[in-house]
Amino acid sequence: MNESILITGANIGLGKETARQLALKKETKKVILFCRNQAKAEAAKKDLEEQTGKKVFEIIIGDVSDADSVRKAIEKIKEPIDAVILNAGGMVGKTAGRATPSGMNELAATNILGHVILVEELIKYDKLKKAVLYPSAEAVPGVKMLGMKPVSMRTSSIDEFAGVLDGSYFGNKFDAVQAYGYVKYAATMWMLSMARKYPELKFVVMSPGNTKGTLAPDNLPPAMKFMLKYFMMPVVFPLIGGMVHTLEVGAKRFVDGISDERYKSGVFYASKEGKLSGDVVDQSTFFTALKNTTFQDNADKAIHRFIK
Repeated sequence: MNESILITGANIGLGKETARQLALKKETKKVILFCRNQAKAEAAKKDLEEQTGKKVFEIIIGDVSDADSVRKAIEKIKEPIDAVILNAGGMVGKTAGRATPSGMNELAATNILGHVILVEELIKYDKLKKAVLYPSAEAVPGVKMLGMKPVSMRTSSIDEFAGVLDGSYFGNKFDAVQAYGYVKYAATMWMLSMARKYPELKFVVMSPGNTKGTLAPDNLPPAMKFMLKYFMMPVVFPLIGGMVHTLEVGAKRFVDGISDERYKSGVFYASKEGKLSGDVVDQSTFFTALKNTTFQDNADKAIHRFIK
């Protein structure tokens, strides 16, 4: 029973649809839309109120790729929150490899930096009561049918994770499509480490699966964007089965992740092996690196090299 929920990146796509679904739950009293842009946040709030008939939405402005922005945003949170959904992120686009003031590249900063600060500061000031959900990706365990290889690091050491976060792990040519899975792996392992560190809270990692209606394809290279958006998503995936679903289904994974007792703390849930949709399962049953507590803690320590 989560009465108050904060969602980052809540003005569009999965974040907005998750906010809509949560608002319709009878126990929900407050949904905080944590967004970068005031105008877009206000437009989303107005639309959500019209769709749901509920006046439960509030806005907090903050940029999850900017540590100072997140810290300032946290100051505006006066009452404890039941659950946080760390939805903001994605593949970023052409600037993914660019360094940010933190030392992380933009891809890592957008998907990890502010989210870690947000969660840890809320815990520090006793403003988080129940659950955290982080959206990871099917790219971490890979999907053989699509030629997506599982993330495979040599040692998963602190230095290796730090290399993923600043981009040096990938050498001279930074490929955001390749790096995305590794960044999500680092964030996933941080979440699993947090689950052991704070057993009184629920830390769930959940992939939204291959979801139609998001802006994710728009950040891919032009050829990949065209193939995915106009051929694979509307034609190929529906024919295969278990490879694509609607925005409503993807968002429901997030809602269920924080609300349903079936989903346990310290577990990364995503589609069954080789699938991108359908029922979710514990990914550690076939991607065993997730169980390695040393790797989990190494990711945590590597991330904190960039947090000052």
